[in-house]
Amino acid sequence: MQNRKLATNLIAMAKRDQTMRTKAMSDMSLWDESLDKKHTEALKRIIKQYGWPTIALVGQEASNDAWLIVQHADHDPKFQEQCLGLIKSLPKQEVTLSNVAYLEDRVRVAQGQPQLYGTQFDQPGENFGPKVVEDWDRLDTRRSAMGLQPFEEYRKLMIEYNKSGFRGTL
Repeated sequence: MQNRKLATNLIAMAKRDQTMRTKAMSDMSLWDESLDKKHTEALKRIIKQYGWPTIALVGQEASNDAWLIVQHADHDPKFQEQCLGLIKSLPKQEVTLSNVAYLEDRVRVAQGQPQLYGTQFDQPGENFGPKVVEDWDRLDTRRSAMGLQPFEEYRKLMIEYNKSGFRGTL
């Protein structure tokens, strides 16, 4: 790891992100959408200075935490698309492939396109289920190539999550 200070900063942002979301699961009045915006702006500055926070630059945990921040930047879909392009252009050992899959689906859904990996589900409630998926027959093959579990296992986890009643953004 080349930049411990940057890694520490990314890890702290992700911890704040997850703390807020965890608390909001039991009390939605604790949801703070300004936190996502604040973290997005901070990540934009980081990327401008360093490029995408790769595993070599900040380590596995902090690189994953940078992805988490952009994954929660739904208020700025252009930034999400920009970050997707950055991480897809990197050597595979510099990013976590499953993160690429989740962000790819997030960007595609925001653009009105079918998702490739089946990671994005409709908002919790009665009609809970995966958003439109391209080529269902090859879904598990694509998921496997990105280090994701079979879709049916993931779907079961998401159904359990839906039962929790949380209405925020994962």
